[in-house]
Amino acid sequence: MSALDLPKPAWWTDEHSMLAESTRSFLHKEFVPHLDRWSEAGIMDREAWTKAADAGLLSASIPEEYGGAGGDYSHEAVIAHEIGLAGADSWGWAIHGPIVAPYILHYGTEEQKKNWLPKMATGELVAALAMTEPGAGSDVQGIRTKAERSGNGWVLNGSKTFITNGQHANMVVVAAKTDPSAGAKGTSLFVVETDNAPGFRRGRKLKKLGLDWADTSELFFDDMKLPAEALLGPEPNQGFYQMMRSLPQERLTIGGAAVAMMERALTLTIAYVKERKAFGKPVMDFQNTQFELADMKTEATMAKAFYDTCVGLHIEGRCDTATASMVKYKLSDLQNTIVDRCLQLFGGYGFMDEYPISRMYRDARIQRIYGGTNEIMKLLIARTL
Repeated sequence: MSALDLPKPAWWTDEHSMLAESTRSFLHKEFVPHLDRWSEAGIMDREAWTKAADAGLLSASIPEEYGGAGGDYSHEAVIAHEIGLAGADSWGWAIHGPIVAPYILHYGTEEQKKNWLPKMATGELVAALAMTEPGAGSDVQGIRTKAERSGNGWVLNGSKTFITNGQHANMVVVAAKTDPSAGAKGTSLFVVETDNAPGFRRGRKLKKLGLDWADTSELFFDDMKLPAEALLGPEPNQGFYQMMRSLPQERLTIGGAAVAMMERALTLTIAYVKERKAFGKPVMDFQNTQFELADMKTEATMAKAFYDTCVGLHIEGRCDTATASMVKYKLSDLQNTIVDRCLQLFGGYGFMDEYPISRMYRDARIQRIYGGTNEIMKLLIARTL
């Protein structure tokens, strides 16, 4: 039983309940039994992507005409929640589904949508988003990767780092400068298919603090020739606009992962302190334990209510940049705080890797950095004051 028992939000229907149940069943059959092995290997099985596609999890909000399930962002939110509850936090599903796929859907030409979206739905293509570089993270203006015209096509040069799905991805959306004189507004997005592509190479899979089986990697593009249709959309220098319009959904998705981890951490901790004894009685019987859990449940419940409200706003097209920034910043901050406090209630065992709370402690930390650092989120919110 979950530690959080809020009523379902207004946007929730029987369809969402069925999706939650089927996703939960799939994850516990196809993912959970392999999590330890994947953590030790540092990467998940490639075939797991295909199985997830067969279960309908890769393109929930993509129209049926492009191979998707025909839902909206609320269906992605349901899947994201179940992924977090199952402890599959290292899976780069969010990049593939609710982040990269909408780039193609909203900004691609009709030909690009028909070419790429069905293959993403089946798992034939696994997607990555390559924005971050060694010298450019939250600052898009600092991007140095460039694409120059060559005949009817382009030549791409540069490097990217911290790229989720970097080892498995065979379709990468790459941010590159096409007009360096125009600053951030001289940026374009290119959809690069990487299988046997000359000029493309994968760097090392990066060793990280957490998310052990996420194949976060370096990617390199060396005089890589791209056809004209690799440019996302009908014309260049639209990348900054495309990214800014898409970031609120990315940040809302990060907030959803935070809510799910808080819920899982509390559920596991409550079960643990009821069983664990100290000084001859269950740890749960100590007033400090009760007060700590009461406080954390209250905060997590408020976070979930806020998140659910923002999902509803987003479905209606009313979750603006500042609000999405609030979700990302506050919920990821709270996620780290609650996981830390839960680990404390596990005592020394919380520091042991075989206890899920230990992994959650490490996995949570990146949430305050990727998708735009929480400091950047505060700047975006401050602009509305």
